[in-house]
Amino acid sequence: MNNQQPKNNKIKNFTYKYSPLESGILIKRYKRFLTDIELSSGEIITAHCPNTGPMTGVSTPGSLVMVSHSSNPKRKLAYTWELIQVRDHEPTWVGINTALPNQIIKLALAEYLFPELRDYGEIKTEVVYGKDRKSRIDFKLISDRQNIYLEVKNTTWAKQGIALFPDTVTKRGQKHLWELIDIVKQGERAVCLFLINRGDCHQFAPGDIADPDYGQLLREAVKQGVEILPCRFEVTPQEIRYLGIAEFIS
Repeated sequence: MNNQQPKNNKIKNFTYKYSPLESGILIKRYKRFLTDIELSSGEIITAHCPNTGPMTGVSTPGSLVMVSHSSNPKRKLAYTWELIQVRDHEPTWVGINTALPNQIIKLALAEYLFPELRDYGEIKTEVVYGKDRKSRIDFKLISDRQNIYLEVKNTTWAKQGIALFPDTVTKRGQKHLWELIDIVKQGERAVCLFLINRGDCHQFAPGDIADPDYGQLLREAVKQGVEILPCRFEVTPQEIRYLGIAEFIS
């Protein structure tokens, strides 16, 4: 069954600008947080990899990548890996820095980018919630009608133009879905926003091959009233631009 998300007749312009990035070629990623890259200058560096996942399909050696540079002398690694270019059908830039999506969504929420959320007056971040009070929701949007609990998931894996999440078994992600279901039962709104960090996907689906339990639970969460917001973003070495809502294939 296909659940078509509401489409905006007019997409509000929203972009996130990168600081100047440097290009290079990926040599290898290792120990999760480290990656060796040959810069366009020929210098070989070790950069921080800000992504703890398996990075399925977005960590192929020999790929063109972009890195940012920090002049902070306290940092062990001056460079951070930001983007990779994949060639599934045509060259496409993918954002792999998992620290960035929440920053982008916070800016987007401040501009009321998503009409699907609407009617909130205050944005709170990292709010403690859940039955055991040991979890934190990415955003709580305060409203006079219904508060909105918003969880953000960075999405980079894709097959045949369909963005997929997750790309590995995620017990933490399953726990988040159960907690969002509980939020709905309490009479509040619960939304799982999947930031599709590449511009070549028009559809979104659960990554059943990687984690069938998550896929089953995501479908159940939708039945229980959890809202799914798969947001498409085009990524370039200069900016990240909002494209609208992808079709959710359940």
